[in-house]
Amino acid sequence: MELTWYGHSTWHVTVGDTDLLIDPFFDNPKTDTDPEELDPDYLLLTHGHADHIGDVDRYEGTTLVATPELVGYCNDEFGEYNAVGGMGMNLGGTVECGDAFVTMVRADHTNGIDTSYGATGGMPAGFVISDTKPTQVSDEESETFYHAGDTSLMVEMREVIGPYLEPDAVALPIGDHFTMGPAQAAIAVDWLDADFAFPMHYDTFPPIEQDPEDFAKEVDAAGCDTDVRVLEGEESFDLSEELSY
Repeated sequence: MELTWYGHSTWHVTVGDTDLLIDPFFDNPKTDTDPEELDPDYLLLTHGHADHIGDVDRYEGTTLVATPELVGYCNDEFGEYNAVGGMGMNLGGTVECGDAFVTMVRADHTNGIDTSYGATGGMPAGFVISDTKPTQVSDEESETFYHAGDTSLMVEMREVIGPYLEPDAVALPIGDHFTMGPAQAAIAVDWLDADFAFPMHYDTFPPIEQDPEDFAKEVDAAGCDTDVRVLEGEESFDLSEELSY
């Protein structure tokens, strides 16, 4: 599994021969990438705010992994898309996406389409992506990445996502103001007990400007052994290689 961060909450995840793109929003200061340079097999959308679906229109025809409400909105506004299961998915479900298994989990946030009060995209979400289907039998050979979406700290991280979905790497928002800040994100890291943690959703616009080193310090203060990696925009992380050490 290879992970590439394109700033804000935009991640490109490769599992085997399958490419997944999460929350495409390339109008951020961490990247100069033209969205059309990427050709994902699946487009995963955590929620409908403009800074998470800003470049959906560049991927017409791609298969959407999102709530039915958000799938419907994208088809009405941006073009014709396929969708997992024909209409999307919902919280708690796991779908097979090529060589990847994608589980939709909750995120504690709002979900007005384009931040408007006039329409909702259903419950906001996060995604747990694995190269094996999640079961109650622990699989030390699997590789699993958790993209938390826009969220506050929530006990589901401690009670469900950490112990049962067992992520090896986690990407957490640290921008504060609209999501968790560094201190609460560090508590999430402690609860999730992953090998690696990445900060995201910061420095895009003034209210969420943060020094990611503050996040690393908070994780140290939490007393957990998770390795915090602060990626530059467009930087990749080979999870398979790192887990082999």
